[in-house]
Amino acid sequence: MADGNNAIPIVLVVDDMAINSMILAEILKDDYTIITAENGVEALGILHNAEVLPKIILLDVFMPEMNGYEMLAIMKADKVLSRIPVIFITTSDSESEALAAGAVDFISKPFLPDIVKLRVRNQIKLKNYSDSLEAMVAEKAAEITSNLDNMLQTMANIIEYRNLESGSHVKRTQFFSKALIDYLLKSSSVYAEELRCLEPDIIVKSMALHDVGKIGIPDKILLKPGKLDHDEFEIMKTHTTIGKNIIESTLTHSDTLYLKHCRDICYCHHERFDGKGYPQGLSGSDIPLSARIASLADVYDALVCTRVYKPAFSYNETVKIIHEGRGTMFDPILTDAVLIIQDTFEAISRQNT
Repeated sequence: MADGNNAIPIVLVVDDMAINSMILAEILKDDYTIITAENGVEALGILHNAEVLPKIILLDVFMPEMNGYEMLAIMKADKVLSRIPVIFITTSDSESEALAAGAVDFISKPFLPDIVKLRVRNQIKLKNYSDSLEAMVAEKAAEITSNLDNMLQTMANIIEYRNLESGSHVKRTQFFSKALIDYLLKSSSVYAEELRCLEPDIIVKSMALHDVGKIGIPDKILLKPGKLDHDEFEIMKTHTTIGKNIIESTLTHSDTLYLKHCRDICYCHHERFDGKGYPQGLSGSDIPLSARIASLADVYDALVCTRVYKPAFSYNETVKIIHEGRGTMFDPILTDAVLIIQDTFEAISRQNT
């Protein structure tokens, strides 16, 4: 269904009295395309099958099969139909009820042609203005999001370059996260509903900055070809807090969920399910779900890739280590999912080296 943005706006008149529909059609025919229905059931059928939606609906209150209030309630529950303004056709003693039900205006019987034309014209003008504003906001939001995505990717590339990694670590962790999330959604995991509310695409985008805090770690620690000593490791651990502070200062005016996921992933992807991680020592579900996903994606990639401090592990060795971390380092449900789709993870790794 498309909105009624054609040259001649469509008006849907819903009234069980044919004479009322005829009168309204005669009043409005010079400026609009008029379609009619005898009750709410018929009108909803027209709306659901329409290629172009009406700009406005003139809706009688009292009709057989489905009255105006019932039809409007159904429309209000529909994301698309709720955007169509409804003017109730009513008697003077039901005007307050009509407006309380969600109508934008009312037209009293008997019809006065000038009043009918003015009220329909005014509400269509308001609808057009509202649509234009929404389109402008959507366009601007898309532009801001695109700029933000580019900035995040640039920051991630700088971090990888400084960390002497291949340049594909961020990309792979994003692919791993997406594969894991897709499986959880398709398999109706216990996390499926929570993930839908968290908007998975934003989680995947947010993975780009999981190690942004490493920009504040000295080279002698970040690039040390071997195991870090206690003091060095304590400094390395601060990259989570440094990253959180960078994100909060950089993304203050961005989308709230985007900011939340970036911050949660950056700050918490080194927490452990058993509470022995850092920086806060969170455990279980106290660790944000996005960070629990990020932890598995990050560790898997770290294991199968060569780093300055270690050689690459085989895919079989990596899966064994992931399995051994079930319930201690990693969320058990997420770990089980990774084990099930391990072939997908391996394919992602091989294709993006």
